[in-house]
Amino acid sequence: MNTIKLVVIGGGSSYTPQLIEEIIQQYEVLPVAEIWLVDILEGRKRLSIVTNLAKRMVTRAGYPIKIIDTLDRRQAIKGATYIITQIRVGGLSMRQRDESICLKHGVIAQETTGAAGFMNALRTIPVMLDICEDIEELAPDAWLLNITNPCGIITEAIYKHTNIKVVGLSETPTHFYQTFAEMYQVPKKDINISFVGTNHLLWVTELFIKGKSKLTDMMLSDSTISEVNDKTNSLGLDPFFLQTYGAIPCNHHPYYLETEKILMKQKEAYKEGNLPSDGRTREETTLFSIYERKSTIELPKGLEDREGAACAEAAINVIKSIHYDQKQVHTVSVCNNGAIPCLPDDACIQVNSVVEQHRISPLNSEIILPHIRGLLQLIKAFEELTVEAAVTRNMGICLQALALHPLVPAEKAHALIQDLFMENEAYFHPVFY
Repeated sequence: MNTIKLVVIGGGSSYTPQLIEEIIQQYEVLPVAEIWLVDILEGRKRLSIVTNLAKRMVTRAGYPIKIIDTLDRRQAIKGATYIITQIRVGGLSMRQRDESICLKHGVIAQETTGAAGFMNALRTIPVMLDICEDIEELAPDAWLLNITNPCGIITEAIYKHTNIKVVGLSETPTHFYQTFAEMYQVPKKDINISFVGTNHLLWVTELFIKGKSKLTDMMLSDSTISEVNDKTNSLGLDPFFLQTYGAIPCNHHPYYLETEKILMKQKEAYKEGNLPSDGRTREETTLFSIYERKSTIELPKGLEDREGAACAEAAINVIKSIHYDQKQVHTVSVCNNGAIPCLPDDACIQVNSVVEQHRISPLNSEIILPHIRGLLQLIKAFEELTVEAAVTRNMGICLQALALHPLVPAEKAHALIQDLFMENEAYFHPVFY
C-alpha cells in the first residue's frame, strides 16, 4: 500500500485531536505514516499544544505515526497524499466582530450563511486559493478535503478557480445516520438516506431501514417526528409544519423557517453583551487548558457531542474510500454536473456521491418538491454571487449577493455591508472597488 502523508492546514484547531483519535482508531485499515500539522505564526502556541497532545496520543496507541508541526505550509504540502483544510481566517475575534455588526443592524448573525457567513467567505476564499496554488505546484495528485466554513462556498470557489481534486465535508449527514440508528436501534450500515441540498441547507428526502422505506410513516407519527425534531434541530420546528413538509430539514433550517424567533433571541442576548459565538470562545479556552496538560493523553469525555465533531469521522471515511478505490457512497459537497437539474452544472451541491480514487461523482436526485427547490435556488444564487464577489473584488456584486439573501432585508444591505467592510478592511488587499 502507498505511504500516506496527511497534511492538516489549520493544525492548531481544537478539532485536530479528534482527527488524530479517528486516525488511531482506524489505523489498522488506513495506516497513515505521517501527519503534518500546519498553522500560521499567530497560531503557533495552539499548534504546539495540539502537536504535543497528538504525539502523546500516538505514543499511547503504540502506532508508528510521525507527527510533524510546522509554520512552513509549502514544506508540508510537498508530496502530500491527502490535505485537510480547517482554517478560520481572522479567528473567533473576527467572527465576533461580524456578529456584533449584524446584530447592530438587526440582522441574524450566523457564520456560515447570511451577512456573517458572507464576510467569512470573503476573508477565506483568497487564502484558500493561495493554498491551492501551492497544492497545484507541490502535490498535484493530492486530494483536498475541505472542512473550512462556509464549506459549500469555499469548495465551489476551489473547483471553479483551480485544477485540484477537492471535496467538501460536513458533519450533518453523519448526525442523521447516528440519529436514525438510535431511533430504530439498528447499526448505521442498515440505514440508507437520500440527501439533497447544499452545505448547511440539506434535506432528507428518503429513509430506508433494512431496505424498508420509513420516511412517510415517520412524517405521519406525532411522536416520531417530534423525536427527530428534537434531535436534529437546535430550536425545534412546529411538528405539524414538518409533517406537511415532505422531507426532513437539517439543523440550519430554523434560520430560514423561524427567522424572527431566532433574531429576537440573538438581539436580546446582544443587549446583555452576549454574542452567538461566546459559547464557542469559552469552549475553546477550556479545551486548550485541558490539551496543554502533560497528563492529557486522551480526549475529554463528551467531546464527540460538540458541534463539528463528526467531521473527523467523515474525513477519514472518505479518505479510505478514495485510497482503496472502494466506490462507496458518501454524502459530500461536490460539483453538480447535472445531478440536481434545477441548479447550474458548476454549482456546489451536497448529495450522495460515489467516491472513487480518481473522481467523486454525485448521484442524480429525484424530483425536488417546489418549496425545497425555491429556497435551494435562492441560497445557491447567493453562494454563486459570493464566490464571484470574492474573486472579482467587485463591490456591486457584493451588494447584490447580500441583498438577495433571505436573512438580510434588502433595504439594510448597503449600510450593513459598509460597516462590515470597514471592520474587515485589513483582510482585503487588493481592496474591493
